[in-house]
Amino acid sequence: MHRQLCEWDIEIARLRDAGLSQMIEGQRRECNQEFGRFIARDYARWIAEESDSPPLSVDVVPEFVVPYLEQGRQVFFIVVDCLRLDHWMVIEPQLAEYFNIKRSYHYSVLPTATPFSRNAIFSGLFPNEIARKYGDIWHNADKNEHSLNRNEHQYIDDQVTDMGVELKPGSHYVKVLDTGEAQGLTRKVPSLKKWPLVSVVYNFLDMLVHGRAQSDLLKEMVPNEIAFRALVQTWFGNSSLFETLKAISRTDAVVVLTTDHGSVRGTRASVVHGDRDTSSNLRYKYGRNLRSEDKDALMINDPEAYGLPSAGLGSNFVIAKEDFYFVYPTNFNEYQRQYKDSFQHGGISLEEMVLPVAIMEPK
Repeated sequence: MHRQLCEWDIEIARLRDAGLSQMIEGQRRECNQEFGRFIARDYARWIAEESDSPPLSVDVVPEFVVPYLEQGRQVFFIVVDCLRLDHWMVIEPQLAEYFNIKRSYHYSVLPTATPFSRNAIFSGLFPNEIARKYGDIWHNADKNEHSLNRNEHQYIDDQVTDMGVELKPGSHYVKVLDTGEAQGLTRKVPSLKKWPLVSVVYNFLDMLVHGRAQSDLLKEMVPNEIAFRALVQTWFGNSSLFETLKAISRTDAVVVLTTDHGSVRGTRASVVHGDRDTSSNLRYKYGRNLRSEDKDALMINDPEAYGLPSAGLGSNFVIAKEDFYFVYPTNFNEYQRQYKDSFQHGGISLEEMVLPVAIMEPK
């Protein structure tokens, strides 16, 4: 359903028909309502290893990367932070000249935010399992969420080793945070031949999403999903990522490209009650004795049942559904205005959770 909605979105954007766009927006809102109920009903069962679970973040490496490593193929495993399915769909045709592309999908774990979903991809573990296995790393970084993703190289090496795959002479990991690093990676592609697994994290889209919330110019340039998608399409066509992929297409390596989560445009504010130690994210909160509107959010009072670490008695998570974003009751109107129409992630929506996995073999 999400794939079809994305296809219609892209086609209607080409037609520039406001009436049809409105109709699809209404359809998407209905689907996200139902999707929120579906996740609230079934997600905890998936964590408990029920057989009907779709591929989740923890399944990406075992299902899509390891089979190629076992065949002796070199794999470039590329995670583009915050890449939505509709964004991938406008990027994919630009790569079709260079690769045979097979598209699959996976669901982000909750919350759909980098410290949880990307760590789950690289480790193959749910956040509570990471906290148990890598206690020192997780707990030392817990005070600063941004430092929770400093150990991805170790996580993926351990995951692949635990699956019985020996990487000789090891694996290579690159995190691309600026254009200098991106261009450096493009130049280095031919010299990376000795590494059976090259893991790459691209942070550009995530920085764009967060930067837009702070920049009036970006808000004017990207007022809605159509403009956001067009900007991503233009960015990719001129990006070092595209140049890197073209360089890989001249080798015999396979590319597995995916993302940790998507993003959604927050249009409705929802009141959340918590203390001052509560996390600051707009689409999910964790802390003690948090309360929110039932219809707007999923309340998680037993974090372990959702694969999340518990901080002790009374600790809980609230995760926003659909296009809601959390605002405290103090200064409600001010924050509602400030964050309305900003792109956010961390919550439960088709755009944040249902994600592409592209398997690309050079032509």
